[in-house]
Amino acid sequence: MVRIILFLLLIALGAAGAAWIAEQTGDVVLSWGGYRAQTTLPVFVLALGIVVVAAMMIWAILRGVWNAPARMRRSRRERRQARGRHAITQGLLAIGHGDSSAARVHAEAARKHAAHDPLALLLHAQSAQLDGDREGAQRAFRAMAEREDTRLLGLRGLFIEAQRADDPVAAVMVAEEALKLSPSSSWASHAVLGFCCAKGDWAGALKILDNNQSAGLIDKAAYRRQRGVLLTARALELEKVDRDLARESVMEAVKLAPTLVPAAVLASKFESEAHQVRRSMRLVETAWLAQPHPDLADAYSHVKLGDSARQRLVRVETLAAKAPGHIEGALAIARAAIDASEFTKAREALAPFIAAPTQRVALLMAEIERTEHGDSGRARAWTLRAVRALHDPAWTADGYVSDRWRPVSPVTGRLDAFQWQTPVAALPSDKGGAIESSPFEEAMLATLRRAVVLEPPKPKDVSESAAEPLVSVTPAPPAEQDNAPPPAAAAEAAPVEATPTQATPAEPAPSRPAPLFRSRQDIPKAVPTPIPAVIPLVRAPDDPGIDEDGPADEFAEQIGPPKAQAGGWRGFLSRWGGN
Repeated sequence: MVRIILFLLLIALGAAGAAWIAEQTGDVVLSWGGYRAQTTLPVFVLALGIVVVAAMMIWAILRGVWNAPARMRRSRRERRQARGRHAITQGLLAIGHGDSSAARVHAEAARKHAAHDPLALLLHAQSAQLDGDREGAQRAFRAMAEREDTRLLGLRGLFIEAQRADDPVAAVMVAEEALKLSPSSSWASHAVLGFCCAKGDWAGALKILDNNQSAGLIDKAAYRRQRGVLLTARALELEKVDRDLARESVMEAVKLAPTLVPAAVLASKFESEAHQVRRSMRLVETAWLAQPHPDLADAYSHVKLGDSARQRLVRVETLAAKAPGHIEGALAIARAAIDASEFTKAREALAPFIAAPTQRVALLMAEIERTEHGDSGRARAWTLRAVRALHDPAWTADGYVSDRWRPVSPVTGRLDAFQWQTPVAALPSDKGGAIESSPFEEAMLATLRRAVVLEPPKPKDVSESAAEPLVSVTPAPPAEQDNAPPPAAAAEAAPVEATPTQATPAEPAPSRPAPLFRSRQDIPKAVPTPIPAVIPLVRAPDDPGIDEDGPADEFAEQIGPPKAQAGGWRGFLSRWGGN
């Protein structure tokens, strides 16, 4: 709207000027040499305007002719850049959806039309990576690393290629160069930090961690935790070399990360040696409330040097009471109770976990049976059950299971990666045992029945007798084994005995323990199916075994339905041969 108004104003001003000139009177005389020209003022102004417009048009034509080559070159360059941009865009889209052939074609077009474009180099490198051309990708990344604007991106690509080629030395050299170029580069600092931790350069690792914190790459909580991990690793390494520096490092670590189990254990040990018992106990209790661990229980039980086994048991019970119901507390109590020969208390601690025991629970039960009663059979049964039991928690990082804590994951180089948890790939499910108990284990782990001499029982109703367990008034006969014959065969081979519901007088007899094996109540005796062997045969996975049916004759197998028996003399001979 404003432009229209201005345009109309300009037209009005021009018309007013032209009217004013036309109203002017007078003549204009031009004398040049022997020529003389005379005209009116309006005609002279009109002629002057025509001359000026013609001069401007001639100047524009001459200028356009003069600049035509440069304009043509610029237009051609713009068209090439447009083709290059289009090729780069289509190539990156092809890489995004995994079309390697289209990405290669667009990369060649981008190199042809936009060879100096940084995105063209990136497209060429990524298309080479998609095709598996490592050398081509490295050449493209080297070309990018030589340019000022793409140097960091080229170093990142060279670092990735060195990792793929399993060349840690080259990868670390590239990462150090990138870290010098950009101290705030997270991938470079992470790589150099992992390398320092791998070679045990804890001072260098702490320096890089401080730089990361000052550059804002990590928050304060993560910085405190990671610094505590590095200090703990240095203290564990220097524990037997430089105890003063180890003590200083671990005390700072336990202040930064009080729930870190290795730091709490080592700090408690140093405080215990310095006779700071209460401080040592507080360190362990803080870490125990966050994550119960067997190392914490062991450090807590030995916080006072020279204590007896019963005193250690009382201390462990105090620690376990701070996390009631946790399996680590029960295991710690059972371990201390075994050392103190309190086997009843050890059994009570492990009782809630016997139904679905872990390996450590089963091994402790085996040790209880072996130490308390000297029962090698039941101990061997618990040991066999430990092999098949659920796995206990362990130090795990990125699928790697370690027998001890480590500051860095050996798989990815990630700092503070190890966690105390059940290995993910150890069992297909954590809901129950992977392998059911065998009849041998059930028989060995059954409670021994003792024969009891009772008074003659009073007559009871049939319903009461069926509801209550049967108790024999005579010395307990040998119980049936799992592989015993059916009841019918046993009845034919042995005389009929009086049932417990009959009122028979009790005869005093010396009590004797019942046999070790008992009858299986979950298997009906009337079922004629065969019972598996006590010790099943186990073959190797690659052993095909022995074909008990003999070699199969493919020509003797019946493909269709069996034919009827032949008649005549052939049928007679076949029937006679079968009899």
